[in-house]
Amino acid sequence: MKSALTRRPVVAWALYDWANSAFATTVMAGFFPVFFKQYWSVGVEASVSTFRLGLTNGVASFCIAVLAPLLGAIADRSGARVRLLAMATVLGAAATGGLYLVTEGQWQLAALLYALASLGFWSGVTFCDALLLDVAETDELDVVSAYGYALGYVGGGILFAVNVLMTLQPDLFGIASAGEAVRLSFVTVAGWWLVFSLPVVLFVREDKPAVPVGVLQAARAGFRELGATITHIRAYRPLVWFLLAYWLYIDGVNTVIKMAVDYGLSLGFPQESLITALLLTQFVAFPAALAFGWLGSKIGARNGIFIALAVYAGATFGAYGMESVRGFYGLAVTIGLVQGGIQSLSRSYFGTLVPPGKQGEFFGFYNMMGKFAAVLGPMLVGFTALATGSTRAGILSVLVLFVAGAAILWRARDLPAA
Repeated sequence: MKSALTRRPVVAWALYDWANSAFATTVMAGFFPVFFKQYWSVGVEASVSTFRLGLTNGVASFCIAVLAPLLGAIADRSGARVRLLAMATVLGAAATGGLYLVTEGQWQLAALLYALASLGFWSGVTFCDALLLDVAETDELDVVSAYGYALGYVGGGILFAVNVLMTLQPDLFGIASAGEAVRLSFVTVAGWWLVFSLPVVLFVREDKPAVPVGVLQAARAGFRELGATITHIRAYRPLVWFLLAYWLYIDGVNTVIKMAVDYGLSLGFPQESLITALLLTQFVAFPAALAFGWLGSKIGARNGIFIALAVYAGATFGAYGMESVRGFYGLAVTIGLVQGGIQSLSRSYFGTLVPPGKQGEFFGFYNMMGKFAAVLGPMLVGFTALATGSTRAGILSVLVLFVAGAAILWRARDLPAA
């Protein structure tokens, strides 16, 4: 197994997680929620800005969810996963860099660019996930998947640490203010994302279909194939039940990632403490993701997912009653222990269920479920907070997603393939 992690295609593939995690940490989880609340939505109540952020995440996720399976089907038929991955990366990086130009109060423009950047990010994730089956053997999936997430936490954490230092000590970097440092951070994420995506483009070779077709032909064929897959998907019952469970529980995971900083700000915690807690999550998650990869190879990926869901449910209760910054730090460590694990084991477990030759299409479904789930979660938190006037009630609503996802995953444990 050690040799798998040193093969050039595996390392190049894993470095894409290193590359795009800069967006997930600095932008998605870190500075975008802060800037959206305090700069682009300046002058409104906390519950209103929470609603706007939830709506932004929800609409972006809906668009991504609709496109994901089609993009995957096109990639399968055209043999262009790597090329489409490169295109998605350019879109995401360009939109992220464009956030530098958005001025105070322009929350609509910020939301639009964030949605485009998210489209690039999640489309890239779809193609990268599908390439897992091109770089790893079946018995390597758990460990290689965890390797990618582990590198992602380190890479995203390193740049995030630099970006945080830029905001805390802007003079050290010759920057005029902390606000200007945040805006420049969006530019550094764009550059980081582009540069470290080069290895996957240069060194990963995908299995081509017997007769590759052009992108337009692939799109037409993809629509037909997608319709046929939806019609006959009942033949893959374990896969369908897993997707339903994943749709629910990964909703909770993504909601925690996207809304944690907004929640801490709403409770009155200092911005600097919240950003420090996110950094703590990143570096705890690095060894924890590797450990979960090993655990999955020993007890099974599904059992590892159950362990992570139990921790998430407990953390949600803890977040509801949280009163201090110290509690937020504790929550950050707890989430860091399982966040990478549940993501990597879900990806590798799904890989074992995918029919041969349908990696892109079925991983498109996989990411579609995750993104449709992300429509529900942030908007659930936002609407609950707006209706009750309490962000605590909003965060507690996430608990039902973890419980329901675990129940369905348990129901699917012994289903036959057809």
